[in-house]
Amino acid sequence: MLEHLFGSKTRVKLLQILFRHPERILYVRELARLVDVQMNAVRRELANLETVGIIVQVEAKNASEGTGTERSKYYKLNQACLMYHELKALLVKSQILEEQELVHRIKEKSGQIDLLLLTGVFTNIDDSGTDMLLVGNIKTGTLEKIIKEYEANSSTSIRYTVMDKKEFVERREIGDKFLYHVLESKHVMVVDNYQIG
Repeated sequence: MLEHLFGSKTRVKLLQILFRHPERILYVRELARLVDVQMNAVRRELANLETVGIIVQVEAKNASEGTGTERSKYYKLNQACLMYHELKALLVKSQILEEQELVHRIKEKSGQIDLLLLTGVFTNIDDSGTDMLLVGNIKTGTLEKIIKEYEANSSTSIRYTVMDKKEFVERREIGDKFLYHVLESKHVMVVDNYQIG
């Protein structure tokens, strides 16, 4: 959706990554890898974003260790940019719409779902162990395809866990550490036939 507004899918992916980590300093090769686009296209879009003041180039000595070389160009989001808050709000709303579309497609095409829980990247929790838990008679091939499409469009990696009813009930009864960590983490319950809450 936003690529129609901004005129470039690469620009949108770069903005999503930069706004996801507003304090982080990133170098060109790293950004190219994250958005999965050729470096020349990334350089061109970075130049456009720098021209309008959305990002600023920073010196290599300010970057975290173990990253690029001395010759690498480093960039970070310019939080003093006049459009910062409006862009952030727009990107957040766009992300919500994309996540709603992802959930809709999963519910519609991935089989009989008894439990669908979102955590991790969907709730800004780094140590959740998974980003999505699905329980039921799940069409794993269809689910994998839907998630890969979402990942390609959003430059977000999704870790998902699939269980059938029997496995879920057994793991819940024995107090499975992984499962309880997921259930106790900050989450959004989309489908809850087990009335977990």
